[in-house]
Amino acid sequence: MLLKEIRAIAGETLVLAPHDQDAETANTSWFGAPPHERLGMTADEVVAAFEETAELLRDQVVTLGHDGPATFYVWHDPQAGQLRCSTRSCGHDQLPFETGYRTTGDLQPIVVEFLEDRAPGAIAWGQLDPVPFPDDPVIDDAEIVVWVCDLSHSTAGRVDRDATPA
Repeated sequence: MLLKEIRAIAGETLVLAPHDQDAETANTSWFGAPPHERLGMTADEVVAAFEETAELLRDQVVTLGHDGPATFYVWHDPQAGQLRCSTRSCGHDQLPFETGYRTTGDLQPIVVEFLEDRAPGAIAWGQLDPVPFPDDPVIDDAEIVVWVCDLSHSTAGRVDRDATPA
């Protein structure tokens, strides 16, 4: 079911609106899977599904005539127990994360982390973050690892396997 849902993204209407980033939230999807489903698939299968989807999204970007940056990206949200992905009309160094993130060209570790999560969405007591109060010092959030794929015209025909860290 997960692989089918990932591939279905390419059939949805792609919204690229550089001057209205809120409209582009329509491109965001999230996927969960119960532990028994996670055990029944390999990381290679999930990575292949995302790479196929990225190629089809690149074709959509070309068809739309979008002439600017476009990035498809995937990350694991361990607090929600989900894989998430989105497409935005920005470069990989301008993704809309509120916390620090690091880009990668290797989706495999992100997918493995998701598949090996046997308690999706559950946080161990020792991993809970304290709630900051207004007078508390700023707490640095953990860095999110994000797989990026450039969908712009200049990269037609290839999935970005060698992304440069942001």
